Amino acid sequence: MTKYEENAETMTVDNYIGGEWRPPASGRRVPSTNPARRSETVGFAPDSDRADLEAAVAAADSARRAWRKLAGAQRGALLFKAADLLESRMEEIGRAMTREMGKTIGEAKGETARGAAILRYYAGEGMRPVGDVIPSTDADALMYTTRVPLGVVGVISPWNFPVAIPLWKIAPALIYGNTVVWKPAIETAVTAALVMECFHAAGFPAGVLNMVMGDGAVIGQGIAEHPGIHGVTFTGSNAVGKRVGQIALARGAKYQLEMGGKNPIVVAADADLDLAAEATISGGLRSTGQKCTATSRVIVVRDVYEPFKEKLLAKIKSLRIGDGLDADTWLGPCASQKQYETVLEYIRKGREEGAELLVGGERPGDPALADGFFVSPAVFDRVTAGMTIAREEIFGPVLALMEARDLEEAIELANDTDFGLSASLYTRDLANALTFARESEAGLVRVNAETAGVELQAPFGGMKGSSSHSREQGQAAIEFFTEIKTVFVKP
Repeated sequence: MTKYEENAETMTVDNYIGGEWRPPASGRRVPSTNPARRSETVGFAPDSDRADLEAAVAAADSARRAWRKLAGAQRGALLFKAADLLESRMEEIGRAMTREMGKTIGEAKGETARGAAILRYYAGEGMRPVGDVIPSTDADALMYTTRVPLGVVGVISPWNFPVAIPLWKIAPALIYGNTVVWKPAIETAVTAALVMECFHAAGFPAGVLNMVMGDGAVIGQGIAEHPGIHGVTFTGSNAVGKRVGQIALARGAKYQLEMGGKNPIVVAADADLDLAAEATISGGLRSTGQKCTATSRVIVVRDVYEPFKEKLLAKIKSLRIGDGLDADTWLGPCASQKQYETVLEYIRKGREEGAELLVGGERPGDPALADGFFVSPAVFDRVTAGMTIAREEIFGPVLALMEARDLEEAIELANDTDFGLSASLYTRDLANALTFARESEAGLVRVNAETAGVELQAPFGGMKGSSSHSREQGQAAIEFFTEIKTVFVKP
């Protein structure tokens, strides 16, 4: 099983297959390190191969018939138990998350609490109706619809929300009668293992939920390709997501992709500039900008451009950068060396293409931060729609300021992107709000609220290149994780 080394700070993680903790068949492991102190190893994750995946799929297939026969209330009772266990370990899981991917401890514990809420929400879904009675042209017949599970579902989840994202996939998959093979990100292996321990302790039957860690090109692609997996739900980059979708489509499997965003916040001439600046910072820089819904483009109407910029810069300069375990830290490190280097490369491109770097964009001078992947939040001015930093997802603490003549032009700029995940407007005018809600090409539109954040009971997903056009969370999840069966009964 998962176990800590003698110093109680480093965990060796196993796969979880068929109700048992199993070391990888390859015998290989890779380290998960602390991005705030890269010399510190948090855990050792399995570097699994196809043999481990085959075992997990076989276990899930063996368990699925008995699992689907359980009443929804019985499946829900187990989810309620898992929620209680997750909540009871909030401190431990939050600390592991912070040590593995860098977000502040407050955010990490908040995410864990959200995970428990997601489990409880879907536990209750086990008692909801799953079909309709439909009038038949035959007066003696009964015709109705019901919903049936897909079978075995593959879950591929990222490192940036290592509790919430997998749970908003796993929980509906399970409550609607599917069994699951989960591939979490290696970067957050310890966090994933602690979550898996909660399901194990809750008493889920062997094989209902399985976890296999490994390289995406091996385990992730293997999930997409495997004929024994009937549906694949993925959150991650556009390049990988499109590949997952193509593979699943080629073999006729159902797939769901939640990918990137280039999310705008629009500041209208009548906006409360202090609130808009706070929302820009919170939406764009919380979790070090490593959210698919993070604010990236800041589109400000000309009349208030300069005063808004002044307020934004003043607030950003007061942010405290540091180790996420420090309660006073507001902004933690980038999650990995790869992400750190990616962010610095985008900052270089921004300057090279003519944008003006107003603040940040470099490693902080504090010697205490020298061992981590820290980047001070960067704000670019004079950004135009064709620049790389206005078109590509950065996934880091970088904001691009863009000036618009009026609200109409601001909405055009907001929609001028290949993405369509979230968008926000700050205004005091109801007509402006309704126009923005109608015209925005985004799956999530928020007025006088930051771009990041969606309530768990509401559908979540994007338009254009941000998704495969299905929705996650809320009652909308049933559309992906089940199929409709029409039944006609004549005595």
